[in-house]
Amino acid sequence: MKILNVVFDFGGVVFDWNPAAMVRSHFGGDWQGFDSAEALGRAIFSHADWLAFDRGERSQDDVIAQTAQRLAIGQAQMHALIAPIGAQLQPIATTVQLLGDLQARRKAGEGVRLLFLSNMPAPFARTLEQRHAFLDCFEGGIFSADVLLTKPQTEIYQLLARRYQLEAASTLFIDDHGPNVQAAAALGWQTLHLTDPALLRQQLPAQLRQ
Repeated sequence: MKILNVVFDFGGVVFDWNPAAMVRSHFGGDWQGFDSAEALGRAIFSHADWLAFDRGERSQDDVIAQTAQRLAIGQAQMHALIAPIGAQLQPIATTVQLLGDLQARRKAGEGVRLLFLSNMPAPFARTLEQRHAFLDCFEGGIFSADVLLTKPQTEIYQLLARRYQLEAASTLFIDDHGPNVQAAAALGWQTLHLTDPALLRQQLPAQLRQ
């Protein structure tokens, strides 16, 4: 089946997302009672509080206050870590180049539709939209906080498919998180589990590498 639609995750695919590195830079070796930066990063960014922030069910102020209280970390310090994240997310250069190439092919009358499906808190999503002109490469997409759903919930994939009339078998979904990829595959989408963004172009189906 020819691929007509390519759906990109953002964190780890289009933008660099490395919680442990953020924690390491911010806390400077004091892991607040945890064994490592990785463990502290999981306690902040993989907890139900953060997932509710992703899902649009909690505000940024709420998640900062709740996380600070839960981990016994000063609220000002937690604010300084979390509030700037949207502005600090850096595009992955190789992916941006690929998006530009695919967009150029589409404008020339060939190629594919480019869409995104991202678990992203609303404040960060709005910041990315304002700061990065290359996001115009995308025809559209869904940020989780805007629809009160997150990957890997089946409903968020179905919503994207309805909005953009996606045929499952001709849609390729790219994500760095295994459960998100598995949820897309269960719906009949083609999938690419990306573990290294530098390898994205060479791991794409041949028609997209041209």
